[in-house]
Amino acid sequence: MRNSNINKVLEILKKNYRRVRKTTLNRMMRKEDPYKILISCIISLRTRDETTEKIAKKLFSYVKGPEDVLKMPLKKLEKIIYSSGYYKNKAKTIKHISRIIVEKYGGKVPSTEKELLKIKGIGRKTANVVLGFAFGKKVIPVDTNVHRIANRLGWVKTKTPEETEKKLEKIVPKKYWRDINGLFILHGKKVCKPVSPLCSECLIAKFCSKIGVSRFR
Repeated sequence: MRNSNINKVLEILKKNYRRVRKTTLNRMMRKEDPYKILISCIISLRTRDETTEKIAKKLFSYVKGPEDVLKMPLKKLEKIIYSSGYYKNKAKTIKHISRIIVEKYGGKVPSTEKELLKIKGIGRKTANVVLGFAFGKKVIPVDTNVHRIANRLGWVKTKTPEETEKKLEKIVPKKYWRDINGLFILHGKKVCKPVSPLCSECLIAKFCSKIGVSRFR
């Protein structure tokens, strides 16, 4: 595989999704507020972007930082994030993360992977989103969409998102690292779906190693 193909694929996706790359996380990222980015990521797990946006907007109309979240009754927090699904677990996670940030980090979200991953409830993808968009670090946030599409394209042959992250770091030019997650999320939702991908509608089909294979895993 040549890097030129990776460049072509990502440029095609950037051009195609230019007008729709306005997800909740993208908006939060532009504000570069580490805590809001972090909590929005927690809310967004297994949740539609539109739902996440409404919930995050409502939550941050009540709170400004982790100290405010700690003061908020758990039941009220659960009620605010109820429609995100798994709201009880998410509320507990948000409370726990906020407490650690206040007690251990003086109310500031840590700016290193090592420290972020020490906090229960923060995974690699969430940590990388925070590092990349709040602190300007060169990282690749890998969720199920990035993992799936990178494998289908034949860029990597990996079994876990963690493995995919490490492989992509070696082959994807750094100028695309901040873009790849958002682009593959959009492409994964609209075209390269987990089940029954719309290969006939795919603008990058000619670069895909899986075209012609009837079963995608």
